[in-house]
Amino acid sequence: MSKSFSENLRSLCAERVSIAQVCREIGFNRQQFNRYLNGGGMPSAHNLRRISQYFGVSVETLVLSKDEFSVELEDLLPGDHHRSRHSLDSMFEGQAQYLRRYLGFYHGHFQTPTWTGSIIRTLVWLREEKGKVVSHTFERAYSDDGSVRQKTRHLGLVAYQGNRIYLIESANSEDSFMSSTIMFPAHRQQINLIQGLTMGVASRPRLTPYASPIIWKRIPASVSARRCLEQTGIFPETSTAIDPVIRKRLVETAYPHEFVAQIG
Repeated sequence: MSKSFSENLRSLCAERVSIAQVCREIGFNRQQFNRYLNGGGMPSAHNLRRISQYFGVSVETLVLSKDEFSVELEDLLPGDHHRSRHSLDSMFEGQAQYLRRYLGFYHGHFQTPTWTGSIIRTLVWLREEKGKVVSHTFERAYSDDGSVRQKTRHLGLVAYQGNRIYLIESANSEDSFMSSTIMFPAHRQQINLIQGLTMGVASRPRLTPYASPIIWKRIPASVSARRCLEQTGIFPETSTAIDPVIRKRLVETAYPHEFVAQIG
């Protein structure tokens, strides 16, 4: 089994940019991963699941014989359009088992070109639904002169892959707004602050697409959902209502790629 696994793992890694990238994204040190590649031992059940999840194949597929694995891999190639569509749909299936520790409420913080010099705070709710994880994001934006009073609810699906949290959301607004967010948990047990990148685009040309660093702050279970929602809105960059750590990381980051470097 160890030999088949190492051969299959090498085949999967050959499709990636580098072994170093794979190790970094899964969260293994290079020496440990090299043992798996060279057949020096099998991963624990936990690490085997992490590897299978990262490459998007089942644990059972990872330990198939070389010939069986090649056939299985061919079935997953993008040329099989029917299978590709199925794979895209199924990437959200059964994700609750990987994301359960992250379920609950967060305040999301980010910036957009629409509200320059301000930080937007939203309410993000991750919940389980039939094995999937569904996201609800509530956004409120009120201008000082009262000319803009916007309430938007985003509904989406969440997946966990390679120690990253992926959200695809659409809004119940007339602009048919859609957004994509990737969160980078720093540590499996540290979920008080989770950092990432969010991108938004709308169907109407007057709305400018944007990309922004985003930070989620975990909300204690003792705080009511109503109170959480009341704390959302648009805040000046200098507002003391924003956690100083969050304010510093958002305001001092000029470009998204700099933010990735900080959290990668």
